[in-house]
Amino acid sequence: MAGLVKAFDNLPWIVKLILALPGIDGIAWGIYRVAKGVSKNDMLQIIIGILWIVVGFAILWIVDMITIILYKKPTVFA
Repeated sequence: MAGLVKAFDNLPWIVKLILALPGIDGIAWGIYRVAKGVSKNDMLQIIIGILWIVVGFAILWIVDMITIILYKKPTVFA
């Protein structure tokens, strides 16, 4: 899982922004959060990642879009 997290972290900024688009965000960044939680052995992060997969496509993509534009990576619960 650490390899997946590193791969996401090393993506170019524009690709991260594309992955934050509605519909894609919930799956892409939800899986990132789950993988990061598994690699850190953090149960709360895993639960947040699963929730992000479920509701990320509807609302939470806006949060990721803003944080990627401002900080070049998703920062909320990531």
